[in-house]
Amino acid sequence: MIGRLRGILLDKKPPQLLLEAGGVGYEVEAPMSTFYQLPATGVEVVLHTHLVVRDDAHLLFGFASERERSLFRALIKVNGVGAKMALAILSGMNADAFARCIQEGDTASLTRLPGIGKKTAERLIVEMRDRLADWQEAGVLPVVMALPTAEVRDEIKDAVSALVSLGYKPPEASRMVSSVSTDGRSSEEIIREALKGAMKK
Repeated sequence: MIGRLRGILLDKKPPQLLLEAGGVGYEVEAPMSTFYQLPATGVEVVLHTHLVVRDDAHLLFGFASERERSLFRALIKVNGVGAKMALAILSGMNADAFARCIQEGDTASLTRLPGIGKKTAERLIVEMRDRLADWQEAGVLPVVMALPTAEVRDEIKDAVSALVSLGYKPPEASRMVSSVSTDGRSSEEIIREALKGAMKK
C-alpha cells in the first residue's frame, strides 16, 4: 500500500496531478479540496494517498490531509459509493461541511452533489453519522494564486473538463463555469466558484 508521497509536482489538471518521487512519476487523482491547496508546479508537495487495486487498474488517490483521506476511506465503504463519487463529494464541499450535513440530516445539500440522489443521500446519513460524530470544525482552505490572464481560455476548458470528470454532464458543467467570473482566475478557482454556485441552487 502506498500511503504517502513526497515529491515534485510536475503537472496538475483537475482531477489529476502528476507527482515525481524518487525518479518515478505517479499519476494521482485528487478532490478539488486538495487542488485548492496545491503549490505551483515545480514545487515539492506531500500527499496522503490511498491505493485502489482493481482487476483492470491500480488507482492512486491523493489528499492534502489525513483528515480528507480518512473521510474518503469512510465514504467508499458505504454501499453504492465508489471512489469517483467520494471524490465528487470532497470536491463539492469540504470535510467539515459534509460532516454537518450528515449530523443535521441535510439531504437537500447532499443531493446537489453530482450522482447523489435522495436514496443515496439518506444512506450516507445513516451509515456515516456514527463515524463522523467526533469531528471538529477545521480552518478555511487557502485561495490559490491566479494564473496569467493569457491562459484563461485553457483554464476554462480545464475547469469544464474537471467538472465533467466529477460527474456533471458537459452542458451542465459549461453552464456552471459560464455563470462565474473567470477573469484572471486559475482553473481551481473557477471550479471552486462553480461548485459553490451549484450548492446554492
